[in-house]
Amino acid sequence: MKIAVVALGKIGLPLAVQFADADPSHEVVGVDVDQRVVDMVNQGTEPFPGEDHLAEKLAQLVAAGRLRATTDYADAIPGADAVVLVVPLFVDEATGAPDFGWMDGATASLAQHLTPGTLVSYETTLPVGTTRTRWKPMIEQISGLREGAEDGSGFHLVFSPERVLTGRVFADLRRYPKLVGGLTEAGTAAAADFYESVLSFDERDDLPRPNGVWDMGSAEAAEMAKLAETTYRDVNIGLANQFARFADTAGIDVHKVIEACNSQPYSHIHQPGIAVGGHCIPVYPRLYLSTDPDATVVSTARAANAAMPEYAVARAEQLLGSLEGLRVVVLGAAYRGRVKETAFSGVFATVDALRARGAKVLVHDPMYTDDELTGYGWDPYHLSEDVDVAIVQADHPEYATLSPEDLPGLRLLLDGRRVTDPARFPGIPRLTIGGGEPATP
Repeated sequence: MKIAVVALGKIGLPLAVQFADADPSHEVVGVDVDQRVVDMVNQGTEPFPGEDHLAEKLAQLVAAGRLRATTDYADAIPGADAVVLVVPLFVDEATGAPDFGWMDGATASLAQHLTPGTLVSYETTLPVGTTRTRWKPMIEQISGLREGAEDGSGFHLVFSPERVLTGRVFADLRRYPKLVGGLTEAGTAAAADFYESVLSFDERDDLPRPNGVWDMGSAEAAEMAKLAETTYRDVNIGLANQFARFADTAGIDVHKVIEACNSQPYSHIHQPGIAVGGHCIPVYPRLYLSTDPDATVVSTARAANAAMPEYAVARAEQLLGSLEGLRVVVLGAAYRGRVKETAFSGVFATVDALRARGAKVLVHDPMYTDDELTGYGWDPYHLSEDVDVAIVQADHPEYATLSPEDLPGLRLLLDGRRVTDPARFPGIPRLTIGGGEPATP
């Protein structure tokens, strides 16, 4: 097959590598608007670090001529058996409304060069109904082809959400069923055939049916499945954070409570923390709310999670009396440990809350250079420099071994991820989210 992958980001590039690796006869072409990314891919060099097995697979496949990249849709799309889109969908910070700008542009570009018989699969998470009501008419109008035409003169359009985490994409592709929802039975069947030919699946006896490609019955059902599984996590974390805030007032360690609750099979309470970040969990509930604005449980949980950085900083202020003029380091710019990505990271709200209280704010992250941190408008911090307060925002493994020698002068450690070792900080107040420690001197 000739397979085109549109957008070679942290999901799209591993997908392109997976497709090329599945069969030596496949020709895989990646399309991206960033010339730097295209050049690095064509050199066999990963453009971003941290994805297990990507570097070696990419180098091998490019050298073998089985994978290449381009900025030209006219090169990648014509004659393709399948086109897979993983273009980012952004959300307006103020309103929560989806911003389809990049996806509209990519869809228009592929439609201009679409040829009959192509399967088009969207993997970017979408509001329910988008595949049928937005992408189908747009592609049909621009391409002049009809979706679902049975004589082979048209194209097939499906939604098949990515369900992977950056850093472990290849393992997740094997681990989780591939959900597929088309606009016609023929389109769904074509998508099932395609994904079965480019993916392999782990055996799992915990699933209600065999692991593999699962037909969801419609594009809308597949769209909702991705939104629901991620929104569940946000709501669950919101509940955990509510429990944590109460536990802090009651002097209870909520982590012991959650551990006890989850010891029976009907409780699956997630862990509280200083922030919920990344491209998925803070975003997809908003996409769901864009089509179901009456989902008050979802909106309340989203608001509760967004308020956690302010809550954490307020606890530090409560213990110390004031943060005015204090040197405070936020440990972790990334939204989670071992991932060099700041999308919706709690660092932004944490820094804002500290600056609003007059603190001298510094930021540290082992994955970022000083120049990169400065580029965000932050003053870089280096371990062993004097500091009054440290707030752990990301669970980088390096922070598990921190000690007072790394943070001289430390008056308060607020561990928003519960990764530091309290035994390493004797005599220094240490607060966690839901740890029940008194926020008083």
